[in-house]
Amino acid sequence: MKVNSSYPDRREKQKEMTGLIVTGGTIDYEFACGFLETRTFDKVIAVDGGLGALHKLHLKPDVIAGDFDTIDPKVLEEYKNSPDQVIWEVHKPEKDATDTELAISAAINLGCTKLVLLGATGGRLDHFLGNLHLLYDCLKRGVEAAIADEKNWITILDKGRSFSRDEAMGKYISFLPLSEEVKGITLTGFRYPLYKKDIELGTSLCISNELVGAEGTIDFDFGILICVESHD
Repeated sequence: MKVNSSYPDRREKQKEMTGLIVTGGTIDYEFACGFLETRTFDKVIAVDGGLGALHKLHLKPDVIAGDFDTIDPKVLEEYKNSPDQVIWEVHKPEKDATDTELAISAAINLGCTKLVLLGATGGRLDHFLGNLHLLYDCLKRGVEAAIADEKNWITILDKGRSFSRDEAMGKYISFLPLSEEVKGITLTGFRYPLYKKDIELGTSLCISNELVGAEGTIDFDFGILICVESHD
C-alpha cells in the first residue's frame, strides 16, 4: 500500500474552530469532567448514546446525530422538547457509515478544524478500530483530530512533531505504523532513540517510549503513524 504523506492542509486557510464529539462508548465521568474544565469547544456534537453522556455532563449540544438506537428514550424526548436550537441529523440504522463518521462530517461542515472524540475507546473493539481509522480520514481532510479517554490521547501523524513533558497525556509515548511501512524514523530526546529507522506493519518496536528531558521530537520521511500518549 502506497501512502502519500503530503495532504493539503486547510487549517491555515480558515479560522480555527474546535469541536467536541461525544460518542456512545463508555466514558469515565470523573475524567471527562476534569478534561472539560480545562478546555473550551466552539461546537459540541452528540452521537446517539453520547447524548446521555452530555446530559450527565450538563453540556448543551449544537448537533445531535445518529439513528438513536442506544439512547434512553426519556433523555431523547427531553432534548426533542428543549427550547434550545439544535441541529438534528437523524439517520436510518441501515447505512454505509457509522454515526460517529457522520458526526465528524457534520462537525467539519460546521467549520471545525480541530476535533476531540470522547467515548470513542470504551465498548466494542470494532467501533474503536473504526474510530481510529476515522482519525486518519480527518487527517486527509486537513483536520486535527484526537481520541481521548482517562488513560490515552490518540492521534495520527503524517509528519514529525515535538512533545513536551508538561503537555503530554502521560509517561509513555508510543508509535505504531498505520501505513504498510514508515520510513526514516528519528527519535530525539527519548529514552530509546532511533535514527532513520524503517518499520512495517506487525512491529511493536516503538511502543512505550519515554521522554528523558523536557522535550522530544519525532521525524520521519514517509508513511502514517498512530501516536498514543498514555499512562498506567
